[in-house]
Amino acid sequence: MRKTLAILALVAATPLIGQGMQLPGQKDATRVTAGTYKTDPGHSLIGWEVNHFGFNDYYGLFGDIAGTLMIDPANLNAAKVDVTIPVGKVTTASAGLTSHLLRAGKDGGKPDFFGPSPADARFVSTKVVASGMTAKITGNLTLNGVTKEVTFDAEFTGAGTNPFNKKETIGFEAETEIKRSEFGIAYGLPMVSDEVELDISVAFEKQ
Repeated sequence: MRKTLAILALVAATPLIGQGMQLPGQKDATRVTAGTYKTDPGHSLIGWEVNHFGFNDYYGLFGDIAGTLMIDPANLNAAKVDVTIPVGKVTTASAGLTSHLLRAGKDGGKPDFFGPSPADARFVSTKVVASGMTAKITGNLTLNGVTKEVTFDAEFTGAGTNPFNKKETIGFEAETEIKRSEFGIAYGLPMVSDEVELDISVAFEKQ
């Protein structure tokens, strides 16, 4: 998933590269300034991946990620992250599967996955351990009404000024793996894997 996101970013940047222009964002930590940042929801997403029947992996997306990052380059371990994921906006390449994820339970029963009006998911960090361009971010993930501790492996991917809105922007990618059964989503086990890989690509804009 991370490779796919990188390829998409490269394709989007190709016209600028072709014109000999330097990209606004660079993997240069000295560009990061202390303060409070908010997500750029139009350019932040979470990809998820499950295995289907042991044949192949299948992917979906959560977009419109909202949240804040408080960061001070002089004390990275004190950084705090609080993001909200609108589960109801989940999307896949199959309209039928997307509908299945959000449909009500049969005859008033429990939905197979999220149901038609799922609550937003939320991740709130409790600990950050930074090392160079990477960090382990531990916190509480609330999904489907269940809260569990999760640790993300995060990587700083770029910083600079957005040429359109002139806001200082910093980007990160992160990944982790959860078991959906621990969050009360057990439909199709084990034919559809319990393990779900989460890959995050997020841009934060300084406020």
